Amino acid sequence: QADHVVAEVLRRREEGVALKRQAVLFRSGHHSDVLEVELARRNIPFVKHGGLKFLEAAHVKDLLAVLRWADNPRNGVAGFRALQLMSGVGPATAQRCLALVAGAGAPRLERLSEFPAPAAAREQWPGFVELLAALADPSAPWDGQVERVRHWLLPLLEQRYDDAGVRAADLDTLAAIAPQFGSRERFLTELTLDPPQAAGDLAGEPLRDEDYLVLSTVHSAKGQEWDAVYVLNVADGNFPNEYATGDPKTIEEE
Repeated sequence: QADHVVAEVLRRREEGVALKRQAVLFRSGHHSDVLEVELARRNIPFVKHGGLKFLEAAHVKDLLAVLRWADNPRNGVAGFRALQLMSGVGPATAQRCLALVAGAGAPRLERLSEFPAPAAAREQWPGFVELLAALADPSAPWDGQVERVRHWLLPLLEQRYDDAGVRAADLDTLAAIAPQFGSRERFLTELTLDPPQAAGDLAGEPLRDEDYLVLSTVHSAKGQEWDAVYVLNVADGNFPNEYATGDPKTIEEE
């Protein structure tokens, strides 16, 4: 569906309909996850109303930070974020661990096993060390790596975020689309994320003079109008929601 929507958006743009005059609507913010990845791959600018941008959400950055550090042990920004995912690991502890990994200028993730983990992180630490060692192995196949990080992260979502269930579904989406990329390097490169410390969880506003596609929940789109509109995930029980049909109180959504 994402490929089809992007193709239609680009076709209309070639016909003279600016991106700003087109909108993709959906019932729930996470319904646009796969589309957002496809737009990022193709360098198509967009702004999202009614939910976080998928690739800027904290839990997505968490997973990608682990992969980035495994891909490049010199990436201290990614390592700094990945280390602090665990209980009891703050900035000072993370910096000491990064210094140990760096060694004498030749970073090696194998040195993680030598680091004395804080008491609060002792249960999580062995799994983290094992995960990074497996991911850093140059002979390790790309297939399944995102799923492996997702599996390690799931228990931490409950501790770190209120809406863990929704965030877990986002990580499922990442694991599902990962095989479309031929390698970890391509996966990380084509998503073109900002450094983890540079962006917050809010989608942010585009510059006024830029052309950008509008992504919006239906409820956030009230009062707006466009020349071309695409609606995602229109399926029985999904949109409109099965609980919002036939009830006079919720007839607006139907």
